[in-house]
Amino acid sequence: MQCRRQATFAVQRRRVVMIREYTPTDLEAAVSLFSRAVREIASRDYSTDQVSAWAPERPDLAAWARRLETGAVFVCERNAGIAGFVRIDGTGCVELLYVDPQVQRQGVARALIHRVVSWALGQGIHRLHSEVSITARPFFESVGFRVATDQLVERRGVLFRNFRMERDINAESRLAAGR
Repeated sequence: MQCRRQATFAVQRRRVVMIREYTPTDLEAAVSLFSRAVREIASRDYSTDQVSAWAPERPDLAAWARRLETGAVFVCERNAGIAGFVRIDGTGCVELLYVDPQVQRQGVARALIHRVVSWALGQGIHRLHSEVSITARPFFESVGFRVATDQLVERRGVLFRNFRMERDINAESRLAAGR
């Protein structure tokens, strides 16, 4: 049987990674990865109360399933496991970019962002935006996003500081063409 899903392969630090579309069988692994990423990575910049509100001990898998079945969701596979995932919607909103703490700073998030940009251009979307944590801000800046607004948001009754960031893919294309 031939696989219909488009996959992107890359070699990173002598390891082959594959970016592919999310499937419902990825749900539990993706939610587990999300929880670990928030608890182990984002906890450096957020309080215990904020982390608990962001990634509750008992995630609502039905709500996660509904969220991940809309938009385009891409998964990075590495060594037969999920190393990261990202979701983008039809308005260019990039969300849920999370990487397994064991492979942080190894190119997984960058590969996922490249896939999102490619998908967005294919959909005629030329401006990306995202609400980005304090933790993720340096990464998003490194891949061309700029802070539009510093904001406070509420989740489960707890306030968080984050940033609305934007990336204009059209401007990048015009700059590349002018070189």
